[in-house]
This record gives sequence, structure tokens and C-alpha cells, in this order.
Amino acid sequence: MTNVAVKICGLTAPDHVRAAADAGARYVGFVFFQKSPRHLEIDAAASLAQLVPAGVAKVALTVNATDAELDRVVASVPLDMLQLHGKETPQRVSEVRDRFGLPVMKAIGIAEAEDLSAIDLYSEVADQLLIDAKPPRTSELPGGNGLAFDWRLLAGRKYWQKPWMLAGGLTPDNVAEAIRMTGAKQVDVSSGVESAPGLKDTIKISEFVSAAH
Repeated sequence: MTNVAVKICGLTAPDHVRAAADAGARYVGFVFFQKSPRHLEIDAAASLAQLVPAGVAKVALTVNATDAELDRVVASVPLDMLQLHGKETPQRVSEVRDRFGLPVMKAIGIAEAEDLSAIDLYSEVADQLLIDAKPPRTSELPGGNGLAFDWRLLAGRKYWQKPWMLAGGLTPDNVAEAIRMTGAKQVDVSSGVESAPGLKDTIKISEFVSAAH
């Protein structure tokens, strides 16, 4: 599993950015969604982004963001990728790619087999895919809920034409099993390395990356 790339999402403090980089994470994620406990103001995100070493991709997570909102983020924060985690259509994904000139990762929520059809649809327009657990209908958060989906849905399937990342309910204790069952080459974690909502734990970050590798 040494080739598995790890993304630590929802970072909000300098120590946690450093911990993710030191542990060997290949992506760090900053959340721009006010309902999330991991939400960052643009100035704070810009400061954190300056701490990310070369070779670690900086990803902005947005949810149904307008062009104006994305303009403000992209203009102020040095980014390597945009993550669209809302109900963006394939057409919207294409528009964002064309407008901002950055790679786009589209999150797709999975709860049952019929949800997998969206993966083929979005793989035609996105640069990467984030295969996440579909949030509960009552949740205001599209991700970061600490929920997993049935990984057997991905087991033994042919893989998609774009790189994809497994997310949803991953922790230091289960990530190795999730990788084994799904064949994932990339994994994403947020709440699974926290001591409280929005508060990352440096020890859990290190344990997660070690377990994934």
C-alpha cells in the first residue's frame, strides 16, 4: 500500500498543516463552507496555504459556490485544485474547469449501487473523483459526517477513467481495510482525525497516514 496518497481535509491551524505535511500527506484541504465547523475565512486560508511545502497539493473544498465566491478564493489563496462538494452538475464542473484553469475534483455521494452511475457521468468532465458516503437527508453538511458507505459496492469493479479518492468514515483503525476492499490508490479523511468537530489531532493525522501506507 506504499503508493496510496492521503488527503487530510478541513485543516484550520498551522500545527495541523505541518503535521499533515510531516506525516507524508500528498494533499491538504481547506473548507470554504460556512455551515461546516472546518470553515475558513479567505485570509486565514491564505496564511495556512503559505505553510504547505512544495509537492503537497492545496485543495479548496466548496459547496455549490458561485463564480464570484470562487473568484475571491482563487484570487487570494494559492491553490492546486478545486473540490466541488455540492450538487454541481457535470456542466457546472466543466464551467469551473474552464473559468479557473485549475484541476477539479468532484465529490460523489454513494449509499447504494444505483449511485455508482454518477461516477461514469462525472468522470467525463472532472479531473479527479472523490467517492464519499452520501450524507443523511437531515445533515446540513455534504461531507465530513464521519459516515462510511458499504465498501463492497466498489470491490472488484472496473475502475474509472479518472483518478479517484475514497472518503467517508475513514479512521486510522479502518483505512487499511478500506484500501484492501476497494483497491483505492487515494484516500481522504477529515472527521476521522479529529478530537472534536473541526479540531484536528496531530497524533491521529500521523497514525492515519501510517496506516494508509
